[in-house]
Amino acid sequence: MRLHLIDGTYELFRCYFGAPRATAPDGTEVGAIRGLLATLNALLSDPDTTHVGIAFDHVIESFRNDLFTGYKTGEGLPEDLTAQFPLAEEAAHALGLTVWPMVEFEADDALASAAMRFHEHPDVTQVLLCTPDKDLAQCVRGERVVMHDRRKKVSLDERGVEEKYGVPPASIPDLLALVGDDADGIPGLPGWGMKSAAVVLQRYRHLEAIPDDDKHWDVKVRGAANLAASLREQRNNAVLYRTLATLRSDAPVSESLDEIRWHGARRNELEALCHRVGERGLLERIGRWR
Repeated sequence: MRLHLIDGTYELFRCYFGAPRATAPDGTEVGAIRGLLATLNALLSDPDTTHVGIAFDHVIESFRNDLFTGYKTGEGLPEDLTAQFPLAEEAAHALGLTVWPMVEFEADDALASAAMRFHEHPDVTQVLLCTPDKDLAQCVRGERVVMHDRRKKVSLDERGVEEKYGVPPASIPDLLALVGDDADGIPGLPGWGMKSAAVVLQRYRHLEAIPDDDKHWDVKVRGAANLAASLREQRNNAVLYRTLATLRSDAPVSESLDEIRWHGARRNELEALCHRVGERGLLERIGRWR
């Protein structure tokens, strides 16, 4: 069987910016929730979908904010989006999914932890990390653990990660440390870009192995002297940035594989939620009830 691990926060954001706006009977904005219900039900309508876990950032801040003050926060997010966060978790639970609401950790950490825990299980043929977020590329293992973009209907295995980013999955945190990640508030090091970082890491794999002096590099990179100086002067920062970009495998994901099996939507919960958000047609499309 294939295990689907879904980045619920990403799905909610995607629905907020992509689905039509809609208001509940009480006047609150619920378009993202209606979109989330629809897209998750579409996944569950596939007979091959049997085991599903979904993770949410219950709060935006995590332990990483204690490590670096510039790390992402919820500041600037639309209020009518953040107001739908609790409803998103309720919607996933009402559909019968195993829900992991993260507080100290992030949703990505929950997915990484679940992938690590189950990818070698004898009953699991493949783990699908349902997100296009490059952070999760570090979790890809051969063809056993893959990233799956549900919107584009494409998957990236280990070879695909290396072709897209220029480095193997294990070097993704090092890559993000050098080039930065605007979405997470990781600034990266001055001068380093995707191409230069990929070339250097393809050779050295990790930050510690990159010589301080570019004269000791055995790869050709434009501006090598400046890049080496940047890393030499900010190596401690680079190591911190890599820590921020490294997903944890000890997030609170305690369910057994059998407990993640999808048994159908929870009728009472889903009916009540649909009434609250003014969703009229979803109930008729539910393929299985508990």
